[in-house]
Amino acid sequence: QVQLVESGGGSVQSGGSLRLSCAASRITYRPYFMGWFRQAPGKEREGLASINSDGRTSYADSVKGRFTISQDNANNTLYLQMNSLKPEDTGMYYCAAAAAYFSRGSLSRSPGAFRYWGQGTQVTVSS
Repeated sequence: QVQLVESGGGSVQSGGSLRLSCAASRITYRPYFMGWFRQAPGKEREGLASINSDGRTSYADSVKGRFTISQDNANNTLYLQMNSLKPEDTGMYYCAAAAAYFSRGSLSRSPGAFRYWGQGTQVTVSS
């Protein structure tokens, strides 16, 4: 049903910046929050940032102060501005939409809270 497509990934040097985008379509319910996740090769997926309809955000400690999540509701697009990138930021980045059973005002970065996922976009940061 819901389709999410990420874009904006690429290769950058340490200290550089990237802006990821996630275009959402075929939304049959209102995802009260959306998020960005990262999965490095051979490692577990981790929630980096999420945002709800009120604009309230949640960030992982590893990215707080460097990454900013935002949403353009008019264009159904989610963004992740990534600054001061580090080699440890390397991985596949996914956007996701929350499951329908969450209510307005809810916010989570747990993978289990999200029902729909994009295919991912690769981010590689070299030192």
